[in-house]
Amino acid sequence: MMSESEEHASLLDKINEKIHEYKHSSSSSSSDSDDDKKAKKSKKKKLFGRKHPLHHVLGGGKAADLVLWRNKQASGSILAGVTVIWLLFEGIGYHLLTFLCHALIVFLTVWFIWSNAASFVNRSPPKFPEVILSEVQCLKIAHIARKEINEAFYTLRNVASGKDLKTYLMTVLALWFISIIGSCFSFLTLSYTIFLMAYTLPMLYEKYEDQVDVVGERALIQIKKQYKVLDAKLLSKIPMLSEKKQH
Repeated sequence: MMSESEEHASLLDKINEKIHEYKHSSSSSSSDSDDDKKAKKSKKKKLFGRKHPLHHVLGGGKAADLVLWRNKQASGSILAGVTVIWLLFEGIGYHLLTFLCHALIVFLTVWFIWSNAASFVNRSPPKFPEVILSEVQCLKIAHIARKEINEAFYTLRNVASGKDLKTYLMTVLALWFISIIGSCFSFLTLSYTIFLMAYTLPMLYEKYEDQVDVVGERALIQIKKQYKVLDAKLLSKIPMLSEKKQH
């Protein structure tokens, strides 16, 4: 009887050891698969070859926080304010000069009443903020504007010189596309639409980054394929472009 009980106990021990080994191997394989998934995820190509986080690409700081809606209250307030201004101009038909004059009247009136009423309630009058542009700031802004204007003139000169037909065609198509959009919307509505897209798309992209990267990569592949077809059927037959490719 003792031998049978010992054999039964040893059999149970062997079964427990097998179960423990199976659990250990399954857990290690699952951890390995998780590591592989993380590695594959990290190796995924980002849209436009981006290597840094979106917050870093947008420059970081408070501006990037607003665009990515890290502070939802502040971002929502800015969007609501811009939307109200757009409705005033586009919906009600408010004019820009009238709006600026009325806003200044309200601001100066409130400030004037507050400054005079402060003496009756034994409080110090409000201090008007001093806004002074330094010479360094003005020179910096002028330097940036000068650089951008010179680059724009340089690009226009290259396009109009007739040396690069590809750039010329792309520029004409882009301007033609913008003119079509401009004929469908007013300048104010178009500006508001651009602001709305620039203010919300980065936040949506950060939220659905993996899905957008996959779709964007497929779209870029299709665009490159269509461009190769266009280049083979049309652009390569243009003498100016074919001579440049040969050189």
